[in-house]
Amino acid sequence: MGRRGLWTGQHFQQISEQLGLLGLAVSPNTVGRLLKRLGYALRANRKSLSGPQSPQRDRQFRYLKRQRQQFARNQLPIISVDTKKKELVGCFKNAGRVWSQEAIRVNDHDVRSQAKGIAIPRGLYDSQANRGSVVIGTSHDTPEFAVEAIVSWWRGEGRQRYAQAPHLLILADSGGSNGARCRLWKYALQEKLVDPYQLRVTVCHYPTGASKWNPIEHRLFSEISKHWAGQPLVDYPTVIRLIGETRTQTGLKVQCPLQTKDYPTGRKVTNQEMASLNLRKHAVLPDWNYTLLPRETRN
Repeated sequence: MGRRGLWTGQHFQQISEQLGLLGLAVSPNTVGRLLKRLGYALRANRKSLSGPQSPQRDRQFRYLKRQRQQFARNQLPIISVDTKKKELVGCFKNAGRVWSQEAIRVNDHDVRSQAKGIAIPRGLYDSQANRGSVVIGTSHDTPEFAVEAIVSWWRGEGRQRYAQAPHLLILADSGGSNGARCRLWKYALQEKLVDPYQLRVTVCHYPTGASKWNPIEHRLFSEISKHWAGQPLVDYPTVIRLIGETRTQTGLKVQCPLQTKDYPTGRKVTNQEMASLNLRKHAVLPDWNYTLLPRETRN
């Protein structure tokens, strides 16, 4: 829609008729030539306008950069987390094309009742190792699910790769199940990751509307979308296989377990539970930057 030459004869005819009402005799073909010469074409809307931006946006980006550099210098783990778009599992159209002799036949409508379930890809990208971990949830995208996906990675891969590392940096968006204002996100981190593994965890949030700069978006999720483009996600094994097969020339590898546990929504964290956290807000933009420390020391 954004290219020239997409005007139709019908449009030129309509403009010609309107000009005729004004006493200007111009043929449809002439209308077309003049409009194209002036650079006009039928164009779709293009996303380019940003919403209101925080006045602290640039300051947070600078702080994020310093935090990443500091952790990298000390060879401490840095992970980027987010949830990829939910997908219906079944014989539904998946955008994109594949090489085949015949088009793959899929349902003509994406109806939830016809789906085998829903796939919630909760992702984690280890920027220093160029490794991804995507847990496929089947219930709800809750803060507890988000944290347990991190715990699964740390237990199975992270603490082996970063043996004896006392500190972890998490890069996250400001909203969703890992939002900066989400009390359950912080509480679950303390209860399920920080205390059990005696691990300090620093979280730095990207400003609202800046999620595209979160490394997981362009280093992991975009590669998964390219890899499975045009391939219907007919069942959970297919979803897991397509994500696990995702590779890049720079060496990206991805693990993809399935999590069928139910994560109910609506869980509330009390003021008493929040007060029990060993949470230290940073001096720089404390609503976006904080560290959780173990409430018990190693013996």
